[in-house]
Amino acid sequence: MPERPIRPARSAAPRRAPLYSAAERARRDASKWTLVQGVLAPLQFLVFLVSLCLVLRYLATGNGLFAATISIVAKTLVLYTIMITGAIWEHEVFGRYLFARAFFWEDVVSIAVLALHTAYLLALFTGALDARHQMYIALAAYAAYALNATQFVLKLRAARLDAVQQPMALAAADARFAK
Repeated sequence: MPERPIRPARSAAPRRAPLYSAAERARRDASKWTLVQGVLAPLQFLVFLVSLCLVLRYLATGNGLFAATISIVAKTLVLYTIMITGAIWEHEVFGRYLFARAFFWEDVVSIAVLALHTAYLLALFTGALDARHQMYIALAAYAAYALNATQFVLKLRAARLDAVQQPMALAAADARFAK
């Protein structure tokens, strides 16, 4: 019986394109907005956690409306800031302010997050809804934000994996061509 050549095992998952091209990675690493995003993202998450606790406390007890309201407004202002600086970052790295290929779906969900936070502010400032319903809008905004934050954490993880895998793939290719 003739021996069959051994082929390398194929991954069951299709390979995805790297998140950044070499030029985009260089622009990302050189941009001051990368650091700004790196500071604002955890700050926004911290404000979110505190605000979520205050909103839930108000809904459970009826106490702390002022603190919950201030925390939601603060969370919204941090969100607007991170969206504006994120759009500037995206423009520097990818050449467009929103909906770059690498972050298209994150941007789509970010727009929904902005819309829900803005709806809360409109309800608050116009008095169109009572406090309890305003808090429900805030919770919907926070659920969308949690989804969006998860998207970005997964994207950050993918970028880190790409950073490790790209040099390894280049070294393997160099070794094949050197033979």
